[in-house]
Amino acid sequence: MNRFANHKGYSRMFQENQLTLGLFFPLESYEGSIPEMNIEKQVKLAKRAEELNFAALFVRDVPLHDPHFGDVGQMYDPWAFLGYIAAQTETIALGTASIILTLRHPLHVAKAAASIDKLSGERLVLGVATGDRPIEFPAFSVDFEQRGALFQEAMAVMKKAWEENFPVIQSPRVHMRDGDMLPKPRLLDIPVLVTGHSSQSVEWIAQHSDGWLYYPRNLRFQAELINNWRSLTDRFKPFSQSLYIDLTEDPNHPPIPIHLGFRIGRNPLIAFIESLKDAGVNHVILNLKYGRRPFEEVLEELGEEVLPHFPALTGKTQEALSRQS
Repeated sequence: MNRFANHKGYSRMFQENQLTLGLFFPLESYEGSIPEMNIEKQVKLAKRAEELNFAALFVRDVPLHDPHFGDVGQMYDPWAFLGYIAAQTETIALGTASIILTLRHPLHVAKAAASIDKLSGERLVLGVATGDRPIEFPAFSVDFEQRGALFQEAMAVMKKAWEENFPVIQSPRVHMRDGDMLPKPRLLDIPVLVTGHSSQSVEWIAQHSDGWLYYPRNLRFQAELINNWRSLTDRFKPFSQSLYIDLTEDPNHPPIPIHLGFRIGRNPLIAFIESLKDAGVNHVILNLKYGRRPFEEVLEELGEEVLPHFPALTGKTQEALSRQS
């Protein structure tokens, strides 16, 4: 049995041979690096996304504003912001895409993640990464060339801190004895998705992650990547990816490439997401940053016309899928 079958966030997002949809914060379209992030609007839209049956809401971890990178995400610290959103929602999964393990102490990440998971009612799906913005590493006095090793260390520390009472941990950043990390997740674990390759081999990711979070690629590449990765593990581990979309008023508008996605009508979008499902993708996180239409209008269209094809895996949808199979 999947160890996270009873984890509310994971089970809302993931089931073998199924695909669900999530959204990236900020829930708005904007030009440049910095969004408006009106909190009242963000909360209202987060609640509406939950009502429409999106599976998840994701935040990003952008420690510093790099003017050359072009996007600061939701701007607020991911843990503080997730805590606020968790208090305003009830069922929707809460994801990180992704926490930069190399720039944060692994015990701090373990405690923050366990806290959000407990406070939200087990809704956290933890995407993690090494980070790739060169300006951040010297700012935090971290050796950029050591990011792969630091990532492995953090993964091991977090899992041990969640699972064991008073664990003994000896690693480059952690010398822990006679102390414990609280709170513990109810399952003594939290689903962790590795982002990209994070300076690791595919074999390492298959062995040590609970899933893989990747970038948009052409369908053939993505299908081959997923098939290869799944051949390296004997249990189901979900594959997720991001996708930028600018949804047009014309429902049949053919896809035109934009940064990491498409300007596209809803009918070709549905067909494309179905192709991702056939390739083995289990969750797609939509980013509407480059949208030209009002965000609220696009959210309603996605909820009414697209989501019914890829609903969140609530108890009712899981029962229906079981009957179909």
